[in-house]
Amino acid sequence: MITSTSDPQPADFADVRATNLAVVLRFVREHAPCSRADIAASTGLNKATVSSLVADLIDRRLVRETGLTGNRVGRPATMLVLDGSPYAAIGVEINVDYVTAVAVDLSGERLLSWRRSFQGPDVTVSQAMAVVAGLVRRVTTRMAREERQVLGLTVAVPGLVGTDGVVRVAPNLGWRDADLCGDLAKALRDPGFPVQVDNDANLAALAEHRFGPWAGTADLVYLAGGIGVGAGVILDGRLRRGGQGYGGEIGHIQLDPLGAECRCGRRGCLEAVAGIGAVLEHAALSPAEVEVELEETVRLARAGDAHTLAVLAGVGRDLGRGVSMIANLLNPEVVVLGGYYVPLAPWLLPEIEAEARGRVIAPDTGGCRVVASALGYGAAALGGAARVLDLVDSGRLPRLS
Repeated sequence: MITSTSDPQPADFADVRATNLAVVLRFVREHAPCSRADIAASTGLNKATVSSLVADLIDRRLVRETGLTGNRVGRPATMLVLDGSPYAAIGVEINVDYVTAVAVDLSGERLLSWRRSFQGPDVTVSQAMAVVAGLVRRVTTRMAREERQVLGLTVAVPGLVGTDGVVRVAPNLGWRDADLCGDLAKALRDPGFPVQVDNDANLAALAEHRFGPWAGTADLVYLAGGIGVGAGVILDGRLRRGGQGYGGEIGHIQLDPLGAECRCGRRGCLEAVAGIGAVLEHAALSPAEVEVELEETVRLARAGDAHTLAVLAGVGRDLGRGVSMIANLLNPEVVVLGGYYVPLAPWLLPEIEAEARGRVIAPDTGGCRVVASALGYGAAALGGAARVLDLVDSGRLPRLS
């Protein structure tokens, strides 16, 4: 028998109104342009309540009217679309070899996207926070000049991030038990907006689910191909982090007990045999060299170099083994390859698909497709911004000025 851990609490009027505001705002985001009558018919809220809620959202500049439409029975209706022009959500990704910052408005329109090199393994956590804080201050200054209110900041990290925002371990950065959330809030000197930290693959999955070609797909897995390998899992339309936030570490599933040594200290992990290090065949790869080496790998593959094609085929088969585990366990509609895997997708995807077909129990690989991300290297940062927007969707609306 399932029992509640706490007695139900009565909701006051403010709670109910906040929930209803969020319902209306989500409906407009998903169905704009739409009318007040459309909202009432679809949500079950009465017309008077909808009119009051819409007026509130217009006052907050979250929604705006956009003229009349006559393509319906009865009188022309005033249509509604998202506004959100006075607001910005910020996402930052800390990777082994770069830091990316992205800002978007409420509709997801990119306001800026900045990227700078970063020698992650060579800096301390406090030095990294100084770099990130400096970048965030530049972004917030830019937003202030544009008269936009920052709604929040989410930072993506390639490691295990607990539900408390503490990075328990990030092996490719050499971090353990780093309170990034607290340290960054202090470095920003109480910025006046919420600061969150999450795993990079989780946030990239959120970006795909909200902004990518497969947006809205109920069951989606993002396979992050950086120096490390991780998975962000969307099931039934929701991000699944696990009990303490440590889910998705597919890169440390062991494929070969006698295989190459992994940075986690074990041998034969998926990350060790099919991560970007395996693709480029460098035992101690300098992060600054990754993109240059990738370009050379792509050039050689296009030229038909036999050795390069053999390496890519082997990595593709190992990734296919990993994808087959995902498909057998979770049965997603799509697995999205991201990060450094994207430029290599023309050679990796055929091998992944062939391997998965032979290993997935369900016919036709359970309907699971494997595709390359269209969001680029900034997917995790974009997902950080998406997480801020998710808070708005759930009812944490900006205050009336």
